[in-house]
Amino acid sequence: MFNERLKLLREENGLTQEKVAKEMGIPLRSYNRLEADGHKTHYDTLKKIADYYNVSVDWLMGRTDVWEVNRG
Repeated sequence: MFNERLKLLREENGLTQEKVAKEMGIPLRSYNRLEADGHKTHYDTLKKIADYYNVSVDWLMGRTDVWEVNRG
């Protein structure tokens, strides 16, 4: 589920894997693997992805359907 949601976010924002990987400081190959098979990732990377897209880690992991983070 993580890999599907990650790809959905990227595509909905009209971004390439290259652009996202570069802006987050993640090697492109690592980002490719995250989208392809939900490869295990460190919490720091998971948090970085959630912050980048302004979604919760729980949403990325499929633990909730509420995906936007209220930064109020």
